[in-house]
Amino acid sequence: MEENQKTEAFYEKLKGQLYDTALWPSEYLYKFIVETDGNGVEGVEDIFNNMGAVIKRNESKKGKYTSVSIHVIMKSPEDVVAKYKEVAEKIEGVISL
Repeated sequence: MEENQKTEAFYEKLKGQLYDTALWPSEYLYKFIVETDGNGVEGVEDIFNNMGAVIKRNESKKGKYTSVSIHVIMKSPEDVVAKYKEVAEKIEGVISL
């Protein structure tokens, strides 16, 4: 299976799980890991700007990576997936948890 197909299958499964486990709109917790150097942290934060998100940063012990946790109200599982895709498209080397 091609990588793009695996990614799409993952997102479809996630959407189904989100519909099964929450009523929408609902608060959702995103977690990303980016390299501390560069503009990855700010880039992730910019994507969630003006959404009323609560964003927390936590730098790794050695300072090479920063985890970014984002609590935000999302309208639907499709919106949740759309944000994951936007972050993956715009932020190089991001890890989504």
